[in-house]
Amino acid sequence: MKFTAEQIAGILEGEVVGNPNAEVSRLSKIEEGEEGSLTFLANPKYVNYIYSTKATVTIVNDSFVPEQDITTTLIKVEDAYAAFSKLLHFYNQVKLNKTGIEAQSFMSEGTKYGENLYLGSFSYIGQNVVLGNNVKIYPNSFIGDNVVIGDNVYVFAGAKIYSESVIGNNCTIHSGVIIGADGFGFAPNENGEYSKVPQIGNVILEDNVDVGANTTIDRATLGSTIIRKGVKLDNQIQIAHNVEIGKNTVIAAQSGVAGSTKIGENCMIGGQVGIAGHLIIGNNVRLQAQSGVARNIKDDEVLQGTPSLGYTDFNKSYVHFKNLPKIVAEVEEIKKQIINPKNGNNG
Repeated sequence: MKFTAEQIAGILEGEVVGNPNAEVSRLSKIEEGEEGSLTFLANPKYVNYIYSTKATVTIVNDSFVPEQDITTTLIKVEDAYAAFSKLLHFYNQVKLNKTGIEAQSFMSEGTKYGENLYLGSFSYIGQNVVLGNNVKIYPNSFIGDNVVIGDNVYVFAGAKIYSESVIGNNCTIHSGVIIGADGFGFAPNENGEYSKVPQIGNVILEDNVDVGANTTIDRATLGSTIIRKGVKLDNQIQIAHNVEIGKNTVIAAQSGVAGSTKIGENCMIGGQVGIAGHLIIGNNVRLQAQSGVARNIKDDEVLQGTPSLGYTDFNKSYVHFKNLPKIVAEVEEIKKQIINPKNGNNG
C-alpha cells in the first residue's frame, strides 16, 4: 500500500517541504532509509543521516532547518517522535484490518458477533460465544464455550482462550497465550498421592490489557483471576489461579506470580521476578529484575534481591559483599596481630 507525502502530512497535520506527490510504501530507520521508504528524525545525534539518507520522505520537527542540501522530502510537525508513533499506530491498524471468515474455520451455532469480524483458517469458536465489533482472531486460535470478547480485540495465531473467560475492549492477546487453563490445584491424599482440585472459576481481562506471547493466565479455583484495566504483560509470564493484578501495572518477561496474590495499581515488575502466593503487593511498587518476594509489600516500596530487600539496602549490602575477600583478609591480619604482636608480648 502506497501513501504520498501529502496524504501522510494530512494524517499528521504537518507541512510538506519538497515533493507532495512523493510516494512511500514502507518504514525504515533514517540510517537505513531506501527509496520508497518513510523515516523520521527526532534525536539530534542522528541529524547527519538526513543529508545522506535515501529515504523518500522524512518526518522532522518544525524547528528543523537543513544546513546542507537534502534529497528527501520533509514533513514538518510539532513533535517528530510522537508523529512517527502515531503513524506506526495508523500503519498497524491498516495492516491488521482484516475482515471475513476464512475457509476451514469453525464457528458453533449461536455465536454472536459484531461488525468487521475476522476469523482465520483452522480457528475454532465454541458454543455461546459473544464477540464484539472489530474482533480479529488469527489462524489456529481456540475460543472455548461461553467466552465473551469485547470490541477491538486482537487474538493472534495459536492463542487459546478457555471457556467462561471474559476479555474486555481494546485488548491484544499474542501468539501462544493461554488464558483460562486450570490453576495448579492438587491436594495430597492418604496414599501420598495428589488429587486434582477442580478449577471452576474463570479469568477476566478488563479493557486495554496486552498479553505477550506464550504468557499463561490460569483460571481461578473459585471466583476469578482478574487482570485489571491497562495492565501490560510481557512474554512468557505465569499468572496463577485467583491472582489479581491492579490497573496499569506492567510485568516484564519470565516473571511468575503464585496463587491468590494481589498486586496493586501502577506497579513495575522487572524480568524473572518470582512472587510467592497469598501475598498483598501495594500500589506503585517497584521490583527490580530477578527479585524474589516472599512477604507483603507496602505502597511505594522499591525492592531488589532474593529474598528481596529495600533497593537502597540491597545496594549497600552488595558493596560489602564485593569487599568480603578484603574484609576477611583484614580480619585475619588483626587476629595475627592479637596472637603474635610485634613487641613479642603474647598477653
